[in-house]
Amino acid sequence: MRALLSARWVTLGVLCLVIAALPLVFPSSYYYRVAALVWISAIAAVGLNILMGYAGQVSLGHAGFLGIGAYAVAIGPARFGLNSWLCILLGALLSAALAWLVGRTILRLRGHYLAIATLGFGFLIALVLANEARWTGGPDGTPVARVSVAGFRLAGPVTWYWLSGALLALGTALALNLEDSSVGRALRALHDSEIAAALAGIDVARCKLWAFIIAAVYASVAGSMLALFDGFVTPDVASFLRSIDLVAMVVVGGIGSSAGSILGAGLLVTLPQFLTVFAEYEQIALGLIIMLVMIFLRRGIVPTAQQLFAPRRR
Repeated sequence: MRALLSARWVTLGVLCLVIAALPLVFPSSYYYRVAALVWISAIAAVGLNILMGYAGQVSLGHAGFLGIGAYAVAIGPARFGLNSWLCILLGALLSAALAWLVGRTILRLRGHYLAIATLGFGFLIALVLANEARWTGGPDGTPVARVSVAGFRLAGPVTWYWLSGALLALGTALALNLEDSSVGRALRALHDSEIAAALAGIDVARCKLWAFIIAAVYASVAGSMLALFDGFVTPDVASFLRSIDLVAMVVVGGIGSSAGSILGAGLLVTLPQFLTVFAEYEQIALGLIIMLVMIFLRRGIVPTAQQLFAPRRR
């Protein structure tokens, strides 16, 4: 138990240190923007890791919840005059309610059947956002009202860097606490074997549903942050490719590792910025790098590194 607590505090401490130290080497505000996008993507990835890494369930439509959170802060203030901070909460509650409603049905499925069901859910959300032009602006998107605190308008990449970094640290702390709780141990047992978990007295359906709801709330908050940061949102935020990006972040970094999800988000957000030198071959180079990582680091970057250094620590 002491070792688990130590590892948890080390992970959180390193994350806070990185967030605090990175601005010391940033030469321009552009780097603040990229880093803020990394932190926002990492929030959604950490949440998805709870579903995939802890409960062992795959979601290929998770960006749908990202879209719900994004459009909540776009539609709420513009159509109903609601406070943007309140809309973040309302978007999270709507995502949780929808995850509960949909999860009760689709989480009875397993394997590729579950993956296809979540894929259909993601397509449905993206279709609604694209077709309901009167509310969402359609494929062209809609502007998002800027948010303020005590009369201070939150704008600029530097401000959003610190805000998204603080929210990521909070979300990671909650995920690490969940991992070491009785619920987290039940989810890990579920990941290993649903049959064995059920025989041990664990309510399998309830645990999977809770993991789905928690992951949906993380994604919704990340979507709200992304929309407020950009000041504009389009249905692409809920696209299939965005869902695949989230899954890739979790898998490349290491399934079951919150630190791995953050690292995976960092790689998949920043690599395209460096690969622009390849021009039209940018996507090919990115795909090749991901393939090589998964071939030689099958468990993901962080778990593989931990396995390599574990004998040395002993």
